[in-house]
Amino acid sequence: MIENIAEASDSTITRLSPAKINLFLHITGKRADGYHDLQTVFRLLDWGDYLHFSLMDDAVIPTADNKADADTLCHQLLVLEGAETITTNIEDNLIFKAARALLAFAIQSNTLPEQLAPITIRLDKHLPMGAGLGGGSSNAATTMLVLNELWQLNFTRDELIKIGTKVGADVPIFIFGQDAIAMGIGEELTAINLPDQQYLVLTPDAHVNTATLFAHPKLQRDIAPLSIDTIKNQSNDYVQNLNTPYHNVFTPVVASLAPAVAEALYYLQGLETQALGTARMTGSGSAVFLPLDASISSNKKLLAKWVEEAPCAGYVVGSF
Repeated sequence: MIENIAEASDSTITRLSPAKINLFLHITGKRADGYHDLQTVFRLLDWGDYLHFSLMDDAVIPTADNKADADTLCHQLLVLEGAETITTNIEDNLIFKAARALLAFAIQSNTLPEQLAPITIRLDKHLPMGAGLGGGSSNAATTMLVLNELWQLNFTRDELIKIGTKVGADVPIFIFGQDAIAMGIGEELTAINLPDQQYLVLTPDAHVNTATLFAHPKLQRDIAPLSIDTIKNQSNDYVQNLNTPYHNVFTPVVASLAPAVAEALYYLQGLETQALGTARMTGSGSAVFLPLDASISSNKKLLAKWVEEAPCAGYVVGSF
C-alpha cells in the first residue's frame, strides 16, 4: 500500500493522494448489472493532492448511540476543509462517502470501537477534476487508509478494497497502492512491475460526461479480452509506445466531442519522435500524456520548453 506519510505535528498526518494514468483502456463487454467490464493497466504517479488529517485535541465520541446510523456518526466525527469548490454539500464529497462507508462496514461487521476520535481532514487540491487522473477516487482511498489506521479499525487491504468498490470504481487501485492490471469494473487487481518512467501530462480545460461517453454509438465495447499473462508479457507494447491491440477506446470519442483534448493530444503527438513514446489519453479524459524516454527525462530545459509551449496546463511527473 502507499505509505507516503509525513508527520506535520504530533496530531497531524499528511499523505499524498496520488494521480493515476491508464496506459491503455479496453472495454470487453457489458455486465448484467449495467456496468462495463474493463481491462487496463493502472500506473500511479508521484504527483497528486495532499490530505492533512488532524485529531481534535484528545476528544472522543461514544459510538454506542449511533451504531445503526453511519451517516450521523460520520457527521459527528468528520470535519472536511478545502473541498468547498468541489461539492457544496459535504455528503456529496467522496472523502465523506469513503468515511461513511468505512463506518457502515464497521457497524455491519460488529467491529466498531466503543469510542472514536473526531478528525479534521483538510484537502490541498492540485489535480484537476474530470481529467481521468482519479483525483476524487484517490482522495477517497487515502481517507479510508488513514482513518483505518487512526481509528484502529484494522481492516485488511482486501476488506478496504471491497468497501472502496462501493464508493467508486477507481477507488480500489489507490487502496491497492501499486501499479496493476485491472479487470472487472477495476476492482480485480494484479500487481505488475513496470520500469520507472517520467511523463509529460497535459490537462486541457474540458470535460465530457462519463454517462454520455458510455452511451456514445461509436464507443468500442467489444475488445477481445487478454489474459493477465499476455498483458504482463507484452508490456513493451503499451509502456513507452502503444502498439496494436492496445489503445484507449475513449480517445476517438472524447477527441470528437472536446476540441481542447484533440488539440492537446495533437501537440503531444508532435513531440513523439523526440520523446520516443506514444501520446495517449488517460481514463475517459480529459488529461493526455506522453511517456518520456530516459534520454529526454534529464533535459530539464527542453521539458520546461515543452510545458511552456503546450496549449494548456502541463506537468512533468514521475511514476510512484
